[in-house]
Amino acid sequence: MQAAVWDTYVTKKDGSFMHFDIIAPAEIKDSSVIYNYGLEYLKEKGQDNQPLTASECNFCHVETVRLQWAEAIEQKGYFILEMENCN
Repeated sequence: MQAAVWDTYVTKKDGSFMHFDIIAPAEIKDSSVIYNYGLEYLKEKGQDNQPLTASECNFCHVETVRLQWAEAIEQKGYFILEMENCN
């Protein structure tokens, strides 16, 4: 399976930035679906109501699904790869 990687930078409520990738099946072309995945993640992190649009989240590249992503993609439809300041 191929996965699309969406590079995402969101301003947190405290003004700092969090950086994460939204990884979803490459067949998903509708960016609003990807943004909704990101909004779900932000809510889980206590960062609900933070903006997540094309200004914060952009398609980066396609790669083969890694084993650690596969289970989350099967269960939720996406995987979040936390990069920076996601606590």
